[in-house]
Formats: sequence, structure tokens, C-alpha cells
Amino acid sequence: MQIQYTDQELIKQWVGFTNHTITVNGTQIHYVEGGKGPTLLCLPGWPQTWYSYHKVAPELAKHFRVIVADIRGMGSSATPASGYSKKNMAADIYYFIQQLGLQQVYVLGHDIGGMVAMSLAFNYPEVVAKLIVADGLHPGEGMMQMRLLPAPGTFGSKIDNEQPYTWWMSFNQVKGLPEQLLAGRYRLLLDWLFDYVMVDDSKISDFEKEIYATIYNDPERIRASNAWYQTFNQDIEDAKSYNQLKMPVLGIASNVSYGFYQYALPMLAAQYNLVHLADTGHYMFEENPEAVNNAVISFLKEKE
Repeated sequence: MQIQYTDQELIKQWVGFTNHTITVNGTQIHYVEGGKGPTLLCLPGWPQTWYSYHKVAPELAKHFRVIVADIRGMGSSATPASGYSKKNMAADIYYFIQQLGLQQVYVLGHDIGGMVAMSLAFNYPEVVAKLIVADGLHPGEGMMQMRLLPAPGTFGSKIDNEQPYTWWMSFNQVKGLPEQLLAGRYRLLLDWLFDYVMVDDSKISDFEKEIYATIYNDPERIRASNAWYQTFNQDIEDAKSYNQLKMPVLGIASNVSYGFYQYALPMLAAQYNLVHLADTGHYMFEENPEAVNNAVISFLKEKE
């Protein structure tokens, strides 16, 4: 890995933050932390790492102790052969919280990180004081209705907000082949993906893309990150036994996910707020960090 893309170099951009690793639930987790106050634990999504919070974490650290953890298989965390169900990844985070000596935390998850955050809240509600899910609700049976083919006239250069076609949800189910196709060439996927799902992909720099490409050019990283998707059937089965969440929940939805959030969030949480970032794509931390931070800070500082 080129030096400028290492955790040791990147963390220098986050004033007051430091790098750490910890072993929990049979795997090694890398995380960064900074700030003081109530703990806000942040979980990133695909195909990114802890660095995806670089526009929001330093500002949030003015109000909270912010911890951003690379989930199992991500960034500098380990890539074990198994254990990628959201329930087991939630166990990673639960034991992570325990080992750090924390009682209750605020949790913010984006994309796959949001799925893990919700699983943590379902399985270990006692450690989650408030939950924030940004474009990343827990896998449910509705996934079985996702299109194999795009609706006529909807698959262009930008994702269709009403009938999104997310072909990578299927591609990432394939074992072995993505590693062969994408190893050393992951930047091609990143360039296409960010352009497709962001309203303004200029909000994510070449430098950021190279950070993620450097990580996911490795076949083991491709295998591990695709394993997050390959457990969706198990995740859906696990969800059938979960009860509605009781802690306060904030949903932050992009232009694509808002309709789904309107439908799903009332069933998942007894008390919730929903923020719609109407002019913002899926990678909202890059496109609209000010709105994200305002929503998070307002929600977490609100009296219950």
C-alpha cells in the first residue's frame, strides 16, 4: 500500500484522532477515535472504510467521543473466512463496546454499516441509547422482490430514484469471480458506482477513490466485502424473530431511499424521526456533510 493511503498517514488529517486495533469475537477490528463526551460509534459501508467519515467525524467530535470502526472484512480489520451475517457482525460490535468498558453508546451506521448497527440494536438493545441509520436498513424479505432487469427506460448514467437498479446486489453474491475480475482494477468499479449513485460525484475526490481502491484491489478484501452481501438470506431469516426497536431511531434517507424508509421504518422502530436529503445521493457524507451533521447533532442532543 502506498504510504499516503495508510491509516497512519490518513489519521493525521483528523485533528485529535488516533488509530487503534482490538481483538473481539475471534477477529481483529481497526478503529479510530477522537473527541470527548457521550460516545458515538460509527460504522461505514461498502465499498469504503473508516475514512468515509472524514467530512463528518471531526465536526461530530466537537460534541461527542467519536469512534469509527472498520467492520469485519473492511479496511484494516481482519478478513476471516466466515462470520459475515449481520447478527455475528453485531456481536463483533457488542464485544467491542464491552471491551472498551462502555455501558451505552449512540450508534450511527451507513449502508452495510447501517445494517450492522440495526442488528446490534435488535440483538443487544441494552447498549444502544439511540440509533441512526443512514441509507442502510436491516435486510428484509422485500429484497426478494428486487429486479433482475431494470425497468424499461430507467437504467441511465444516474440511478433512477423511483425504480433504482442495483445490479451489484446480485453481482456481489457470486463467489470467486469478482476477485478475479476486480483485483488490481477496483477503481473502475468505484468510478462507475460513485458517478451512478451520487447526484454530484465531484464531491468525492480522486484521492478518496484511491484510498478505497488501494484497499479493495486486494482479492481478500473483495471476498470479505462481498461476504456482507452473501449472508443476506441468513440476515432476512434472523430478522423474522426480531421485535420492534424501542430506543429512539433516526433515519437519514437519500433521494433514492426515502420512499423505502417511509414504508419500512415505522415497522422497524416504535419511535423514529426521518430526515429526507432530497438533493443528495447515497454517499451523503461526501455530498451533504453539513446536513448529516445537523441531523445527527440535533437528534442526539434532543431530550427524550
